[in-house]
Amino acid sequence: MKDPFDVKGKSVIVTGGAMGIGRGIASRFVERGANVLITDLDGEAAAVAAKSVEGPGRAVAMAVDVALDGAGEAMVARCVEEFGSVDVLVNNAGIYPMAPMLQTTPEMFDRVYQVNLRGTAFAAKAAAARMIEQSAGGAIINIASIDALHPSMVGLPAYDASKGGVLMLTKSLALELAPHGIRVNAIAPGGIATEGTSAPLQGSGMTEAEMDAMIAGFTAKVPLGRMGQPDDIATAAVFLASEAAAYIAGDILVVDGGRLLS
Repeated sequence: MKDPFDVKGKSVIVTGGAMGIGRGIASRFVERGANVLITDLDGEAAAVAAKSVEGPGRAVAMAVDVALDGAGEAMVARCVEEFGSVDVLVNNAGIYPMAPMLQTTPEMFDRVYQVNLRGTAFAAKAAAARMIEQSAGGAIINIASIDALHPSMVGLPAYDASKGGVLMLTKSLALELAPHGIRVNAIAPGGIATEGTSAPLQGSGMTEAEMDAMIAGFTAKVPLGRMGQPDDIATAAVFLASEAAAYIAGDILVVDGGRLLS
């Protein structure tokens, strides 16, 4: 019998794939035999990531700002050029500058929305158009956050609102694209230990000890007793891209170690 979790030979775009969750997702897809276009604002880091992943699949890198007009079409064109098709899009690119709303500037708010929501929407539009042209269905996976369901802390109003938008965008796209055999779902990670875990705190005026204490306090509330790892999200993404998730559309898969329960 065919392995329902098989993604071998699929052509995958992973945005924000140079490090952290995105790199973990790209690595797992390549390990499972998929070909992956790793895109990132930092083209050099994306190239390093593409060279570092190992498996029967192939990875190539592309520098792109998902917030720019035409970014989605450019990624799709490159994926088709390299691999011949677009079968899976993982919208992972996102930013999360930390500032209470009373200190948030319009420019900061707009940039978060341009990357996290607008970039996700128009990358999905471009990928879906190609998938419809191919007449073979496909999967779009949007990386949201548990902050779309419940704020983790003070200081992320723009991020939280943008990720809430990603959830509703996911449902709307799922309804629109399901007749074309395109499944759209979202993953809502909890606290994931990555190179950028403390990045939004660094501009908050906190000392290193205070930042460590905040992260430790968050971890203490996770029922499974640990921060998540990028591969916890990567395996969920492979699942949603595979035939094992063939009857799942418009859903949100929470991967948070039970954090929302506490």
